[in-house]
This record gives sequence, C-alpha cells and structure tokens, in this order.
Amino acid sequence: MRIGIVGAAGGVGRRLARKLTDHGDEVTGFFRRIEQEEVVVASGAKPVRYDLVADGPEVLASALRGHDAVVFAAGAHGTGADQTSLIDGKGVESAIVAADSAMVPRMILISAMPESGRGREISESFEHYLTVKKEADQTLASSGLDWVIVRPGRLTDDDGNGRVRSGLAVPYGQIQRDDVAAFILEILHEPRLTRHIVEVVDGPSTVHEAVDTLVGLYGTPHL
Repeated sequence: MRIGIVGAAGGVGRRLARKLTDHGDEVTGFFRRIEQEEVVVASGAKPVRYDLVADGPEVLASALRGHDAVVFAAGAHGTGADQTSLIDGKGVESAIVAADSAMVPRMILISAMPESGRGREISESFEHYLTVKKEADQTLASSGLDWVIVRPGRLTDDDGNGRVRSGLAVPYGQIQRDDVAAFILEILHEPRLTRHIVEVVDGPSTVHEAVDTLVGLYGTPHL
C-alpha cells in the first residue's frame, strides 16, 4: 500500500511510518519544520515538507495522488489555542479536502477520548483542545471518505507490549504510542473496518486479535 502520514515526525507518526515500511508499505511522511526531516527519513518514509497552516489543501492533494490512504497524526501539542484550531481543526478539514481531490479513498484520524485529562484540573486551553478534536471527528464522519477515527487513551512513550483493549467505547486508561501505531497499521490493512469511531487503551488482546474482533462485530463484508 501507499500511505501518507500527516504529522510523520510526531510521537505516533514516526512510529507508524517505521512499522509500515517494515511491513513493506510505501510511506510518504509529511512534516512541517525543516529540523523534522531527519526524523522522517530515519523512519523509512519519503519526506515531504508541508505546512498545514501556511499551505493550502491543493499542495497536499498534489503530493497524495496515487496513495491508498492518509493518516492524520498531526497536532499542535500545547502550542496555544490558535494553533490547536489551525492544526487539529482546520488542518483536518484541509486533509479531507486534499484526500477527496486526490482520490485517496481512506483516511485514519488520530483523535482523543472524551475522558482525556480525567483526574486532574482541566485548563481552558485543554477544554478547547477537546472541543476542536470533537469537531474534527464530526467533520470527517460527515465526509464521503472511507474513514476510521481512532481515539487512544493517555499516551505514553513506554515500549509497546503489543496488547490492547478496543471497542466503540472502553474504560479510560493509558496506552503506549508504539501500540497505537501498531493498531493503526492493522486498521489500514483491514478494509472491512470502516466508518467507525474506535477507542483503544492497554489491554489483554494482541493488536491483531483486537482488530479482528472489531471486524467481527462491526465490519462490513468484502464486496
């Protein structure tokens, strides 16, 4: 498969790029800042500099033509409410327009569980982040693309253990970024799982078992 990753230098994006290239897929890694190129190259992806804020969707569409899917893994990462709106919000809208224009049929969006931040005082900026994430989910869900929205629990940089719990709704918990990447790899290669919002945290099942269960419960049959 040919897969584009928007936000390929990020914590999940670079891990996903490496797993996909190890799997034999061809990956295009989109990054914003010049200093991120080295990270994308190290992941095995083809680096393409693209600014979600400054560049229009037509620029992304041109680079996405011929791809089978695009993963949106970009985020403002606490750089302010304005950047959150532009990247986590408007950026998703641009990626949807670009995918549609480039005839890329499938999009995977990394979102956030509504319970994110549970157990601590929530700042106004974090409330804004959750609102923008939910609005982006709604925008993708109402599009004509073949989509899956993945809502992970609290992300950690610990080594992945390859075991998760997933469903349309699961108890809030943590999950390693490495296991989120492995989960998305499985979803990208499982076309029967489509147009669903799924949550994922640490759990007892292997990633393959978890996705296989989702397909059994909610997947569409092959045409």
